Amino acid sequence: MNATTNPVPIRVTQRSPAYWRVTIDNPPINVMGPPMVQQFNEVIDALETDEHVKVVVFDSAVDGYFLNHSDFTANLDELTALPPGRSGLPQWPDFLVRLPRAPVVSIALIRGRATGNGSEMTLACDMSFASREKTIISQWEVGVGMVAGGGPMARLPRLIGRNRALEVLLGSEDIDGAKAEAYGYVNRALPDGDLDAYVDALATRISAFDKWAIATTKRLVNTSLPPDVELGAGWDACIASLGRPAAQQGIEALLARGFHKPGDVEERLGYYLGQLAK
Repeated sequence: MNATTNPVPIRVTQRSPAYWRVTIDNPPINVMGPPMVQQFNEVIDALETDEHVKVVVFDSAVDGYFLNHSDFTANLDELTALPPGRSGLPQWPDFLVRLPRAPVVSIALIRGRATGNGSEMTLACDMSFASREKTIISQWEVGVGMVAGGGPMARLPRLIGRNRALEVLLGSEDIDGAKAEAYGYVNRALPDGDLDAYVDALATRISAFDKWAIATTKRLVNTSLPPDVELGAGWDACIASLGRPAAQQGIEALLARGFHKPGDVEERLGYYLGQLAK
């Protein structure tokens, strides 16, 4: 089964010239394959060059999933063969280092699972707001013998502290919205019924402000960002880890249990990772 089913998995909608929405729509479970990586690179190109956009909100059209893990049924060569992005990094870490530096405010509206890539996007956005009842965030890679490729080792310690970062990364557990808020993983976890209105109101408010002031403030705050080389090292470790027998066996074991398709393994990935070692 190839879980990448939508030929156009990302939609860009302009609510106004200053306020864009980027909606992830790759049913059934929003996995991220090479075509989606290329689309994210096109999105960041547009955000960096459009003179009017000031705010972008990333959301999902797929029930239960914000942005999921990578497509492990795709050919890895399709991903590694993509040309580098403008930063010189491969296209996924390229997107993640350019997004926080873009002269645009980026907001993640998280409802459903943000697993692996979804967590990495959350960490790269300037702000993130989660459904208290419906959000699950996970850096699951160590649980299957992998290393994460999108920079959580560089970003999480700066955001939530070293010890909690190690808990998240090495524990490979599912983290609900309330815990993510308590740890500082997201800005706020809001009641699900209030989430859309809150994010829309904040994005609309910021989009009315002066773009130069927004961009300059971001640039001055960005002294806290990790250097690109740290994300590049994580990507290299991720690709190397995929060739190790431990990771190959772990992924195969999950696939045999129902990983990569709708069902209990995807919905309770943290639980099933814990079962692999037994």
